[in-house]
Amino acid sequence: MTKLLEVSGLAVAYGNAVALESISFDIDRGEFITFIGPNGAGKTTLLNCLMGVLSPKAGTIAFDGRRLGTEPPEARVAGGMVLVPERRELFPALSVEDHLRLGAFLKRRRTREQTAAALDRIYTLLPKLAERRRQLAGTLSGGEQQMVAVGRALMSEPQLLMLDEPSTGLAPRITEEIFEAIDRLRADGMTGILVEQNANLALSVASRGYVMEVGGVVASGTAADLRNDPRVMAAYLGVGDRYRDTAI
Repeated sequence: MTKLLEVSGLAVAYGNAVALESISFDIDRGEFITFIGPNGAGKTTLLNCLMGVLSPKAGTIAFDGRRLGTEPPEARVAGGMVLVPERRELFPALSVEDHLRLGAFLKRRRTREQTAAALDRIYTLLPKLAERRRQLAGTLSGGEQQMVAVGRALMSEPQLLMLDEPSTGLAPRITEEIFEAIDRLRADGMTGILVEQNANLALSVASRGYVMEVGGVVASGTAADLRNDPRVMAAYLGVGDRYRDTAI
């Protein structure tokens, strides 16, 4: 497979505080990977760095065969990267469909028929959005807002979809619906990076995983290997540094 994203030696610091330390990984086209670990491990920082929200102090990011430099987030979206942030960043006074159309802003050359077809694909993937299409985002439940954020991102037809903690604050039933949609995207060939504290859910939809702790990767492997290793739960719960001198 062709590598879509290649990251080497990525480091981020806030003053003297190290947020990421020498992170290296790659992702094939059509592959879904996950980063799991406790709060403060650096998972969101990693996504923000990939998206251009933060600037690394060291390391390289190559996307679709091109090394990224100081491109702002909007340029990276135009190039095929998109991030669904943990806080969703919706506009309360805009309707569901307005949000989806906003996600397609960079696709201005689409015909009306192409835009309608793109909306239909989102409504098929996330049927609740079809029911709520005229409803204002500020009146939606947390789970429905998460669906809007995912749908808006997909309207840009990304090559790489990045999801930051999609299960945060959601009821188990709604979380299941969100992850069923993620799994369908993966099965359809979407390339993705999932950041998630719920290790079991994350590893159920990813082919490979990385365990992060205190700004670094402390373990990695196939989803099956990590799911069956009891030490992963220790890292997920943030227990000590037991990974530091071991490998999976």
